[in-house]
Amino acid sequence: MTTSQERPELILITGASTGMGAAAARELAHRGYHVLAGVRRQSDADALRTAQLEPVMLDITDPGQIAAAARRIADDPAGRPLRAVINNAGIAINAPVEVLTMDEWRRQFEVNFFGHVAVTKAVLPSLHASSGRVVNISSVGGKVAMPTYGAYAGAKFAMEAMSDSLRRELAPHGVQVVVVEPGGVQTEMTGHGIERARDTIAALSPAQRGRYGGLLQAIINQAAAFTKSGLPAEAAGRVIADAATVRRPRTRYTIGRDAALLTRLQRILPDKALDRVLAANLRPHFPKEQNA
Repeated sequence: MTTSQERPELILITGASTGMGAAAARELAHRGYHVLAGVRRQSDADALRTAQLEPVMLDITDPGQIAAAARRIADDPAGRPLRAVINNAGIAINAPVEVLTMDEWRRQFEVNFFGHVAVTKAVLPSLHASSGRVVNISSVGGKVAMPTYGAYAGAKFAMEAMSDSLRRELAPHGVQVVVVEPGGVQTEMTGHGIERARDTIAALSPAQRGRYGGLLQAIINQAAAFTKSGLPAEAAGRVIADAATVRRPRTRYTIGRDAALLTRLQRILPDKALDRVLAANLRPHFPKEQNA
């Protein structure tokens, strides 16, 4: 194993409490990097802490905490450069466009997009100094927008666009930008999204329930099936760690066969043909009375 003395560099990762973020943080620490793991709760910090893994309190919607993380990097007592920032934090709130409140739309964009922009801007001076790397964790939802994923996919589409623009801005200055697009991965975030979707169903008006109740239940069932059959978080963490550290990274990495297949179909199929494929994949997950 490579020791920390051989790689005296920092890596900042947001959303490191659980799932892919925690797995990537541990993998990078194992590879010898000093990892600043962004968390929002002290209990998560205590669970993660090791000699190579230093939790930092980082809510990416909090400008004060973002500034403190940037200062921690710039003023590192060992003078270690920043190898990469991994923008991983995220939430999932699934509901039809008609149903999702504007506050929930804004919250999803604040966490899944604007927070990442703010973190990136704050640490770019350190990345310029080190010729480091930005790794943005997008999603297959940044390429294909399933029904009820309008807000989530919208924020991920925005992340993809921002990443393309940023890559072209920073390439002449030696800073690389990489996007990672996970599909089905066994993480806690999917479970939280399912819980929120159930709350949404409970709050529907009778008319909305008639229009969207079956659809929301199908999305819940499909998400549960994808999570059960998805890659372990540790496998996703290794891909993220590679994206942050290999010498010549690809522009994009997909995680999981479903992500690779959907992104390929999105490129080659007309919109209406893709609509039919997505509808056919969702149909078996509807409540039985609607499939009769």
